[in-house]
Amino acid sequence: METEPVRISEALRALGAAVQSSGVSGAVWFKESSPRNLRSRDFLVPSGALRKSFPDGEVPQDLVNKLMSLNSPGMPCIHNCLQNDAGLIIQLDRPAVFQRVLTDISPYLKPVPLDLCSEHGTVILNCTPLHSCKSLNELKLSHLRAALVADHLTEVLRLRGVRVHLIPEVHSQEIKSFLHQLRIFWPSVSDIPSFRETISAFKTSLKESVHTDYKDTDHSEDTEQILFNMHLKSFVEEQNLAQQGYDPNLDAFLVNEEDLEQLAWVHKCVQETHEEAANCTILHVVSCEEEFHQQKLDLLWRILDPSAEGITQKHLICGQVKVLNPSSPISCSQYFHIRKSQMQEASVMKYGESVQGNRWDEIITCLASAAVKFEMMSTAHRSQVTLDLEDSSITTKGTKSGAFVMYNCARLATMFESYTSAVQKGLYPEFPRAAELNYSTLKEEGEWLLLFNYIMPFPEVLAQSATISLASPGIRVTANTEAICKFLVKLSMDFSSYYNRVHILGEPLPHLFGVMFPRLQLMRAIQSVLHSALSTLHILPLNQI
Repeated sequence: METEPVRISEALRALGAAVQSSGVSGAVWFKESSPRNLRSRDFLVPSGALRKSFPDGEVPQDLVNKLMSLNSPGMPCIHNCLQNDAGLIIQLDRPAVFQRVLTDISPYLKPVPLDLCSEHGTVILNCTPLHSCKSLNELKLSHLRAALVADHLTEVLRLRGVRVHLIPEVHSQEIKSFLHQLRIFWPSVSDIPSFRETISAFKTSLKESVHTDYKDTDHSEDTEQILFNMHLKSFVEEQNLAQQGYDPNLDAFLVNEEDLEQLAWVHKCVQETHEEAANCTILHVVSCEEEFHQQKLDLLWRILDPSAEGITQKHLICGQVKVLNPSSPISCSQYFHIRKSQMQEASVMKYGESVQGNRWDEIITCLASAAVKFEMMSTAHRSQVTLDLEDSSITTKGTKSGAFVMYNCARLATMFESYTSAVQKGLYPEFPRAAELNYSTLKEEGEWLLLFNYIMPFPEVLAQSATISLASPGIRVTANTEAICKFLVKLSMDFSSYYNRVHILGEPLPHLFGVMFPRLQLMRAIQSVLHSALSTLHILPLNQI
């Protein structure tokens, strides 16, 4: 029983089941998160909900006893259960919870295992803007946002055990190099694959299709040339697709060579994935400007490939990216260069002339990459992102920025480096085994807040960020692609507040080690969570800044 990791979700489930079995209707447990409330309680059923089941206002003692004796796998130990003006409250046995969590942090760095993973089978993640971008100049800010969303989704879905295939493979060396600067390691090819046979078969099918009005016999390689004039409205009506969310205005589609090439990418990947899994979903990550066109391509593939009928196609739409007061259109490379220059300037102001050389260039590139990703990813994917290229908070310790998260990663790394150096000098002993530490010394309110709000819930945050309603009706889906960035910003703010207030590395006196080592173990866990969360965004944490 004690080897099971404690789960916030399991605590809420077990507590809810206990009160419902006692006839408490409509009672919902809430996890507390604010420092003020966590001083006295961890979970609460508000008094208003209790009055509906207990008109006299008193919770029966047998219910309190039942709650106190809960002992299911994953349920944290309960210290106290009582009723007060706020409602029915639970306070956990905090030293015991610290002990269970911090003795082995590894289960808290992985998403909560969910049976739904197997239902996803294989996901073909199609970042549609990359199909039309033949050079870096054609890569718009909205395209970059879609690529960042797709890259993050790939990582969190794979953590959930989902097989993910990425298309299209990037051919442009310029785009490949730019994405690598941002640590987006998108699949690439030196030569564009030949889809001649597939595209030829598509053309033959379209010539014979009842949905085609105009059939061009000139097979010019000019991708801008219109090959076919399709009318999709009749197909939408035949298949009863309007109720699935396809735009009611869909009809005329002037098909060109590039459209057929995009479908050939999808067709090729579907054929390959059929060899490893029967259950396949295509998730099109689309910038909002191209949503209408992607729906046309979706329908065209249904017409062209009979096997497409058994494959789920979903569209995840990314909102537009707006730049405040631009003097001219801003390219992706200009945007990254602006952020990198701002990071360089801020670093020079803080650290002076020492900011030079390869090591500092790596640090500044990493900070700029983090700033770009947090700007693009901290907003729900369907909403608009507004960039202020003059925003100075991007380059400092402003609490909403990626640079702030990186700064706190560096603080932790520097602290552990100081500890290691002190051990080598004989000032501190080697780190004891985590299971041998006395966690009852962790009494500072910020310590429980870090464990209860960030370390324990992190598996649920990971699972939430990978949750996509692929089986839901309609073609549009949503994902919680902003969850990790928001989590990291909040964690960094609360960690920074604690770090500024509490002296973790105490004087090298034996009687102080009893509190120093549990605090260091807590900081190790925070560092592990930070690094694991950043890895889902492909951000390399800094060891110094």
